[in-house]
Amino acid sequence: MADAKRQRGPQLVGASPTYQGLKTFTFGDGAELADRLAALVVAGVKTGTCSAAVHGPDAESGERQICLNSAGTPVCEIETVAMQTLAFTAVTPEMAALEGEGDLSYRYWRDAHEDYFRREGTWSADMDVIFETFRVTRILDKAFQTAAQKAVAAERAEAYENGYKALGGEHV
Repeated sequence: MADAKRQRGPQLVGASPTYQGLKTFTFGDGAELADRLAALVVAGVKTGTCSAAVHGPDAESGERQICLNSAGTPVCEIETVAMQTLAFTAVTPEMAALEGEGDLSYRYWRDAHEDYFRREGTWSADMDVIFETFRVTRILDKAFQTAAQKAVAAERAEAYENGYKALGGEHV
């Protein structure tokens, strides 16, 4: 379930490249992933993301952007706190946990991101990634926010069912 490369708003049908003057984007490479990752952000458990360095940076420190769901609806505004380029293998367990995905383990992060980068065609064992940390500055869709906690629970349950059990019990 890696987030990797952000997809800019103009690639979405009916979406504007900006919202209130800010760039828009979705996470991931499809509708389900865009919604799941946006829910993790809105719920406050996802404060980090990475992309293949070959694409270049998607943001810069201090920049604010609008995260869209798969329907192109703005769900929140984020502000980039920091960015760094490093080897895929240099991402730490702490960094992986900031992505908020699966059971928050490094093993889940590594497996999900390797799968994503393979789908994207950028995977290499010695590839570099750009790791970004961000914070939510504004929630824009209250209904999406309400549903986000259920999405987090579903994320954790799916990881558990797939053998990722770093968080312990089935209903964490």
